[in-house]
Amino acid sequence: MTVKRRNHGRNKKGRGHVKRVRQWQVERVGYTAQQCDIVVDIQESCPRCVSTGKAIPKDKAIKRFIVRNIVDASSLRDIKEASAYEAYQLPKLYLKMYYCVEAAVHQRIVRGRSRENRKIRTPPPRFGGRK
Repeated sequence: MTVKRRNHGRNKKGRGHVKRVRQWQVERVGYTAQQCDIVVDIQESCPRCVSTGKAIPKDKAIKRFIVRNIVDASSLRDIKEASAYEAYQLPKLYLKMYYCVEAAVHQRIVRGRSRENRKIRTPPPRFGGRK
């Protein structure tokens, strides 16, 4: 039977089975329930598909790592003006997003490629970077 992709759309190789990407799990951080109700999402046990909620194999999921500021640019300026510290750097938000193939194609995170271009295995060039 003909195959569309050399790896069958997976990154499994020698493994017989790969676990699915799990749902959000919430864990209390360093406090008991009586002391505080602070909860933090654990990024290691990441969500299912961010868009559809579908349970997908972890090797088949399309993964994107997003780093962004916690607040937008206009609020950031207001916070810096009101801050007592001059060189305070606000923390960033680090998110690892998992998408199923259908959602990634629909949101144009990845695109379908022609038969000849599917054989090109080099990763696309990265933009941005450290300065």
